[in-house]
Amino acid sequence: NLLEQIWKPAIRVAKEELKEMQAIADSDGAKFKLQGWDWWYYAEKLKKAKYNLDDEQLRPYFQLKNVLDGAFTVANKLYGLKFIEKPDLPKYHNEAKVFEVLEADGSHLAVLYTDFFPRGGTKGGGAWMNSYRKQSRIGGKRVDPIININGNSSKPIGDKPSLMTFGEVSTLFHEFGHAIHGMLSDCRYSSLSGTSVPRDFVELPSQIMERWASQPEVLKLYAKHYETDEIIPDELIEKLKNAGHFNQGFITVEFLAASFLDMDWHTLTEANEIDALEFESLSLNKIGLIPEIASRYRTSFFNHIFEGGYSSGYYSYIWAEVLDTDAFQAFKEKGLFDQELARSFRENLLSKGGTEDPMELFVRFRGAEPKIDALLENRGLN
Repeated sequence: NLLEQIWKPAIRVAKEELKEMQAIADSDGAKFKLQGWDWWYYAEKLKKAKYNLDDEQLRPYFQLKNVLDGAFTVANKLYGLKFIEKPDLPKYHNEAKVFEVLEADGSHLAVLYTDFFPRGGTKGGGAWMNSYRKQSRIGGKRVDPIININGNSSKPIGDKPSLMTFGEVSTLFHEFGHAIHGMLSDCRYSSLSGTSVPRDFVELPSQIMERWASQPEVLKLYAKHYETDEIIPDELIEKLKNAGHFNQGFITVEFLAASFLDMDWHTLTEANEIDALEFESLSLNKIGLIPEIASRYRTSFFNHIFEGGYSSGYYSYIWAEVLDTDAFQAFKEKGLFDQELARSFRENLLSKGGTEDPMELFVRFRGAEPKIDALLENRGLN
């Protein structure tokens, strides 16, 4: 039901994107109908024509230290948390940093390690959060968590600090959201605390934190030119906002196609021999996938749904976005840093870990089950 609700507006926008790209190809003298392998080439042309924005325009405003301070500021304004660097505490590598995390009243809450630079061969790629020690209670006494967030941003070169793309900024806020989930946990058992929640719920705290990163009010707190200290201008903020809708028809459609395919495989009721290509073709034709877009995954390499723990659950990525956009809508309506709302989000969602049903927790915070409206708006599909 969720996938079908989103499919109709997504395929409509994808067809509009295709028309715009075909027009660019025609104006360039191309005498052919665009195919799937042409999509990204002409999408980049369309992006440049419509938004005139590239990462190099933004990177000088996103110094790693300032971005991390921005994430800390958001946590302070929402939950009163304070982050005090403790260079004398033990570290596993000299590039890591360690912070004591305090409650608003000055009491100890957690320890947070950050580790944002690549190390050839000795550190994994990408970005992630993990817990060295999860929150729990033993004998009625709180055992405070020790949390780590990791990334692979560009290292400083000479006098030039580490500068980030906005995609990397969003990733830092994302992993910090997982860290907040781990640090604000208030559960008895470590096996149920922090991020130990159902898979289709674990990305809510991380993805909602990304929403703050792109808000103009928040950008002006941390996005400052590394050479001039100039706050990011409104013109760039507006370009960044508009570019957020770029190619969302395609991105949503290719994801949804894979989600429908997953569901079709896992709702079979008989174990008959099946031709995978024929099965895929029937599945994707049934939903009306246009030939210029392929499903994100083909059956033969769809590891998520056969050995990756997402069997009949690949939809959960976009379900988590339904949750986070709907929850963030409450902050957009009441105020980005509304104290009463932040306290409710902490008490009803972030502190509970996996001790209660996620939908009950969400309804307790939001007052109703989530709707897709905010997701459609966020992706420019409405």
